[in-house]
Amino acid sequence: MAEQVPSLKLASGYSMPLVGFGIWKVPRETCAEQVYQAIKLGYRYIDGAWDYTNSAEAGEGVRRAIKEGIVKREDLFITSKLWNNYHKREHALEQAKLENEAWGLGYLDLFLIHFPISLEFIPFEELRWPCFWTDKEQTKVTPLAKVPISETWKALEELVQTPENPNGFVKSIGVSNFQAQLVYDVLSYAKIPPSVLQIEHHPYLVQPDLIKLAQDNNIAVTGYSTFGPQSFLEMNHQGALKTQSLFEVDIIKNIAKKHGKSPGQVLLRWCTQRNVIVIPKSNSVNRLKENLESTSFNLDDEDIKQISALDKGLRFNNSNSLGFPIFA
Repeated sequence: MAEQVPSLKLASGYSMPLVGFGIWKVPRETCAEQVYQAIKLGYRYIDGAWDYTNSAEAGEGVRRAIKEGIVKREDLFITSKLWNNYHKREHALEQAKLENEAWGLGYLDLFLIHFPISLEFIPFEELRWPCFWTDKEQTKVTPLAKVPISETWKALEELVQTPENPNGFVKSIGVSNFQAQLVYDVLSYAKIPPSVLQIEHHPYLVQPDLIKLAQDNNIAVTGYSTFGPQSFLEMNHQGALKTQSLFEVDIIKNIAKKHGKSPGQVLLRWCTQRNVIVIPKSNSVNRLKENLESTSFNLDDEDIKQISALDKGLRFNNSNSLGFPIFA
């Protein structure tokens, strides 16, 4: 089944599958099993992050699949991300090392700057996964730190394995949640260009100009939260709770019926047919199969236009309430 999933060639020269399994919000206690089952079904791309807190468990699931002969390490594409507290060079290098060790797979295929903001450093032994807060109770927002993105990007470049840097343990590097100005900024000084830009992307937040900018500069785009508000309901996100589910939008339902597919498959194909990589997660085996098989049909041009016309500029992953208006 994995052979049916197309890949994109990255600026780094490596290939990245168009459909992956995202482990944001996958509980640690079930993560190893869910990752293992996803690989067994045919997934070859796992999207993780330091902030998801489940990298060690995900790595356990991957190693089990390798040990059982289901896959080889080189068949897989593993993504992780640098968190905001570790943008200073020495902290970025340390967090990347710890993250690589947590996965326990020898190397990471892709390492992204998770958000374009730097927060004050909190020692790892004090609070392993601080998210946006300085305390475990999540009552005190961490102040910003004065670290330029250029310092962080240069640190990521030091991680990349090249003939000149054989001890590097990262294959490709990129950014996440960056807007146009910062993409241009990174391109202006990058010795190793970004391979990937990961952004929130669904029919309520299409961002066509940002996607075009990235793709025109040979930066592959990964879209997260493809199902829009669905990803945020379990977080009691007020904006998501007030927004119509994309699965219930007549345009999506009618297109799904026309092609004999599920609304979820239509939403995923709307992305992948435009060369936007997707990383859905599901606890349902049938839904996991559906997601993986979402590249097996093509939407009509008119289908894509109708879905894109649902755009409202509606962003769900927004840190404004914390005092960080990243997307202002």
